[in-house]
Amino acid sequence: MAIIDVIKYDGSPDVFAWKFPNHELATWSQLIVNESQEAILFKGGQALDSFTAGRHTLSTANIPILNHIVNLPFGGDSPFTAEVWYVNKVHSLNVKWGTRTPLQLQDPKYQLFVKVRSFGQFGIQIEDARKFLGKLVGTLPVFNQDTLTEYFRGVLMMNIHQLISSYFVHRKISILEINAYISDISKHIQELVAPVFEEYGIRLLNFYVDSVNTPEDDPATQRLREALAKRAEMNIIGFTYQQERTFDTLGEVARNDSGVKSDLMGAGIGLGMGYGVGGAVGGVMTQMAGELRVDAHDKVCPKCNRGNQRDASFCTGCGTSLAVSGGTDKPVEVKCQACGEQMPRTTKFCPHCGDPYNPCPECGADNPPDQGACIECGQAMPVPCHHCGESVSSKSKFCPHCGEVTTLTCSGCNSEVKPGQKFCVECGNKLV
Repeated sequence: MAIIDVIKYDGSPDVFAWKFPNHELATWSQLIVNESQEAILFKGGQALDSFTAGRHTLSTANIPILNHIVNLPFGGDSPFTAEVWYVNKVHSLNVKWGTRTPLQLQDPKYQLFVKVRSFGQFGIQIEDARKFLGKLVGTLPVFNQDTLTEYFRGVLMMNIHQLISSYFVHRKISILEINAYISDISKHIQELVAPVFEEYGIRLLNFYVDSVNTPEDDPATQRLREALAKRAEMNIIGFTYQQERTFDTLGEVARNDSGVKSDLMGAGIGLGMGYGVGGAVGGVMTQMAGELRVDAHDKVCPKCNRGNQRDASFCTGCGTSLAVSGGTDKPVEVKCQACGEQMPRTTKFCPHCGDPYNPCPECGADNPPDQGACIECGQAMPVPCHHCGESVSSKSKFCPHCGEVTTLTCSGCNSEVKPGQKFCVECGNKLV
């Protein structure tokens, strides 16, 4: 093998240690060491000397110990065999790490066993080249980032598993909340593993946990996410889980025949009384009844009969438009005062009993024929003109149909009286 005149390394920066492949050197060989590198000369497994950045000649004048080891005459030129190691002492800040397989942990908040995985990166610098080569590199020809990660994987995974578990147990947080503590976890892991790196001549510059998560296909995590989403939905709507189940049960009953309804309802009441939950069921039903109560001034949806606020434009139950012609906010359907059934506002007679529809001009409620004020809102009802018989607003002084005066007067004192009034408040005369 030819004797090497120049020795140097210009390889990849992610290589931490590299051994020059040729052992045939000479006292005139030139050793070139770049910035952020350190070269160490080995002979028979013993480190002879180390060289920092610069150009060095491997002579006995520069390396006195070389004369005793290889038996060279002092100042002479002669070939010899030795090993040259280059150690990269640059700051390496992007050493990647990650869990190969997820860790099996129990979520303390929801008591579910979930698979946890994590990954991140750390930065190192070789501080003691001799200790690094002697304790870690050994006889390997190359030592790079992948080799370093493999060597320290066990130490990293042990501490990561321990720290994440302790956060679960002591802080009572869920796996879905663990990412809020990543900064603290990173700091604690660095404090734990830094002394281990120092034993091998490596300084740990930083350590980062980029993410702690669970696999997307983990069944336990999927169930947990679905349950939390369902709870959030019920919180927004305002239902509890018990109320939702009650609604589901009532919906099933409504879809069955009347006989089945009676059986199910009877069974439900019997079970409620038998097991002492009648009070709880009654409380839920009372609350539901209060929530489902339709006020007299609410808009009733013509499609699902759900009560809505008076200023609502669409039904909150089915989304049907509640707007009516003319831009008013009166209900689409009203209750017949004679039979109690719902009838459209556009009708003139109740389709159920045939009673004439006498609407209130303010709220649209049906009123008896001689009603002076609306039974729902108290607004004055229209009165028949005593000349032509057409309905006229109680506020009008002249009939829009015949032009006659619509104001009622007392026959005794000619004072103005209101419709439905039986005696004059001025003279006490009985009104006909």
